[in-house]
Amino acid sequence: MTLEEVRREIDAIDSQLLPLFLKRMDCAGQVAEIKREQNLPVLNSAREQEILDSMAQRADRYAGEARMLYATLMDMSRAIQHNLLGSGRELRELMENAEPAPVKTDRIACLGVNGSFSHEAVKGLYPQAEPLFFDNFAAIFDAVAGGEADLGVLPVENSSAGSVSEVYDLILKYRFYIVAAETLQIHNCLAVPEGTQMEDVRTAYSHPQPIAQCSNFIAEHHLQTVPCSATAAAAQKVAQERQPGTAAICSEPAAQEYGLQILAKDIQNSSNNCTRFIAISRRMFIPQGANKISLCFSLPHRTGTLHGVLARFAAAGLNLTKIESRPIAGKTFEYDFYLDFTGNVLEPHTLDLIAALSDELPRFSFLGNYLEQE
Repeated sequence: MTLEEVRREIDAIDSQLLPLFLKRMDCAGQVAEIKREQNLPVLNSAREQEILDSMAQRADRYAGEARMLYATLMDMSRAIQHNLLGSGRELRELMENAEPAPVKTDRIACLGVNGSFSHEAVKGLYPQAEPLFFDNFAAIFDAVAGGEADLGVLPVENSSAGSVSEVYDLILKYRFYIVAAETLQIHNCLAVPEGTQMEDVRTAYSHPQPIAQCSNFIAEHHLQTVPCSATAAAAQKVAQERQPGTAAICSEPAAQEYGLQILAKDIQNSSNNCTRFIAISRRMFIPQGANKISLCFSLPHRTGTLHGVLARFAAAGLNLTKIESRPIAGKTFEYDFYLDFTGNVLEPHTLDLIAALSDELPRFSFLGNYLEQE
């Protein structure tokens, strides 16, 4: 057969498949009504597994492909059932009652001291706020949890050094809401006490993230590195102790804040070096024009479950911008998944998907719908 003849045969098969597919999806609606009357859950894992095993066995050499096809069909069928049954009622009610903005933003917890990159992020998001400085991420979450701070601002990922794993672990531990986000261009410099020459520098102090961001410069100049709680804290330490041969990798404002001389500017590996910061809150706030959604969940140990969940985002036309997996404390090789995606919960198809997942997935938490500043 020629290619054109095979394509005509495929077209003929597809013309038969589509009506059957539509009929199958209509059946999902009928199933939803029966489940409503009998108060049955949407997800029946045992039946789905039975169908998948049967289809894989009957498909012989296309067993894997058949399993994926029918898993997708059942995912879509469940999505229709969830929508018709109005799943996620508690979550929908929570979103309907969400306020557009925090009432108080006077006290914002962040990492470091005056001049840190986190301080710059606070000034960008909440210019009138008083920053409350802490020397570790856990203390920021504790300050928000205890009411000492109205909000907390933390870095979550860098375009060069990747995710800040500790922050994601704390997000999944506390399940606070994300209420704002912004991305800052990060320009690192090498700052020293007045009079220090480049050839004298042997040791550089900084936070582990900028150390990773500036690894090429550090290697080129054979510098030893010492981790600090924040870049501005490193600048403060170098300025106060004035130890010979020491420098700080920090921002220019931090160097100026502590009276250090800048020996080299823009020492990061990438010219497009960005860090994404988020603001966390104990309460949910959904601002007008919110464009980013975050949530987390775990998954049952079954083949294809992650693929099935992610496929539902694609079916809803939602663009995933971040996926992070973190081990669940006290469990053996079990993970929570953290997702960011573009969208607004006022869009019905977006809300329907989130509501369905909230009913279906273990350890599910909606973490916020917020405005991301670029």
